[in-house]
Amino acid sequence: MDTTIDIVPEESSGIFTMKNLALLFVVAGLVISGYLSYAKLFSVQTVCTQGEQFSCSLVQNSLYSELYGIPIAYLGFGLYCLIGLTLILENRVGFLVDYGRLLLFLMGIVGWVFSMWLVYVQGAILDAWCQWCLAHEFNFTLLFGTILYLLWHDWR
Repeated sequence: MDTTIDIVPEESSGIFTMKNLALLFVVAGLVISGYLSYAKLFSVQTVCTQGEQFSCSLVQNSLYSELYGIPIAYLGFGLYCLIGLTLILENRVGFLVDYGRLLLFLMGIVGWVFSMWLVYVQGAILDAWCQWCLAHEFNFTLLFGTILYLLWHDWR
């Protein structure tokens, strides 16, 4: 049984590749979800635009800010870590060479659908917006789009 792993170079050369762009979105997501996790862990109020429609504290302390007792911010941080590790290791670990992009897609679709549900919750149920939450949801949408591009690029 041959255990050699061929590393396929990306089409683009230099520092700008779609994979590096995805990693940049992961880092941005870690910063945002890390800040929200820190605020949740230490019960610190986040810096938030105050206005009629914005209330970060309402959103972050609502019933919808946890899933089975786990703060959504922690789940987001964990998901960004998993996606980042998968991107970094996908050409180095045998299982990820074969299934890395599929795993990225599965993590991406679950994270994106959940993020869009959270946007719905903020707008339709809570009638309040959290700028940090919206920043995460926008960032995750860009990350998922990049993951879709990487998957499409592999299949063409």
